Amino acid sequence: MSEQVKTRIIEVRTVAIPVSDQDRALEFYVGKLGFEKRVETPYGSNGQRWIEVAPAGAATSLALVPPGPGQHAGVDTGIRFTTVDTEADHADLRGRGVDVDAEITRWPGVPPMFSLRDPDGNRLFVIERMAA
Repeated sequence: MSEQVKTRIIEVRTVAIPVSDQDRALEFYVGKLGFEKRVETPYGSNGQRWIEVAPAGAATSLALVPPGPGQHAGVDTGIRFTTVDTEADHADLRGRGVDVDAEITRWPGVPPMFSLRDPDGNRLFVIERMAA
């Protein structure tokens, strides 16, 4: 068995989501999901922008970035958001026109959850926080 390696890394800061249109994505994440825009700044020499959004108070943000070479938008991001009320969020997001699953998934021993898709088809999940 190998010795455990120590690190100075202390948190996950930002997760990138590939989007085909940053303005459309920003409107979705802020206007539909209710996230806050934390950063929007130009970079590079060809008008690129670095945009970060996050739920209010969250430590980790999402970067809305154009796909890199050979990449595309519309992926299963693997991102899971936590909520205190899956039922209310599912109904609220559906009412705002967000592409959410028709039903909330419920499995024994697993918190209720549903997935949603942004305008590019990037898939994200909303999972109810389990009681401690």
